[in-house]
Amino acid sequence: MSNVVAWERLPARPPATQPVELPPQIQQALQQRGIEQLFTHQVEAVTAVSQNQNVVIATTTASGKSLCYTVPVFQRLLNRPKARALYIFPTKALAQDQLAETQLLIGAGNLPFDVYSYDGDTPRSQRTQVRRSDGILITNPDMLHSGILPYHTGWRNLLANLEFVVLDEIHAYRGIFGSHVANVLRRLQRLCHFYGSDPQFICCSATIANPKEHAERLVERPFTLIDESQNGAPSGE
Repeated sequence: MSNVVAWERLPARPPATQPVELPPQIQQALQQRGIEQLFTHQVEAVTAVSQNQNVVIATTTASGKSLCYTVPVFQRLLNRPKARALYIFPTKALAQDQLAETQLLIGAGNLPFDVYSYDGDTPRSQRTQVRRSDGILITNPDMLHSGILPYHTGWRNLLANLEFVVLDEIHAYRGIFGSHVANVLRRLQRLCHFYGSDPQFICCSATIANPKEHAERLVERPFTLIDESQNGAPSGE
């Protein structure tokens, strides 16, 4: 302990929630998963997305960042049945975790769309179905680079109807890997423009020093920041 120069005790923080009007099916899905109300930062993110803003959420671990994009994506898919959303995770393990959670929410609300993963483990017998399906596609940057964008004519349904691109864990996109992902995202946006779509971007990050600037460099678009100062999730002392 001789190297410790200071101690700081942070007080516990109670939850801060805020009412928000959601479709009954989404309310049912959340309630079935034990979620009665959204935290303030989640509501602010949902509101910003509904105003067609690109949003980056940078709050602490276990603050419920995934609902910041899940709720507005579900709302859009309910309103526009042909709409598509693309979730990009830096690893297949994270993608599979989100696939399982999204499937549970969709089932809990009996929602009229589905979610699929597309990576190196996707059986070839299922790949055609995934390309033609509506709803949410979950993948990783390398599969987007090597398995989707070079074969864009086969992904016309996705690219022409893409309403959202969700980038989770964007703090992982730094250095050479970050430069690679940034270029892949530029290719994605060019193809979206070619097929007539203009998706919104929703990014999630750990609490880094410059999440807004990082997202804007990565995607080359302006972003609205939801940060720790707006976090309504509870925390212990």
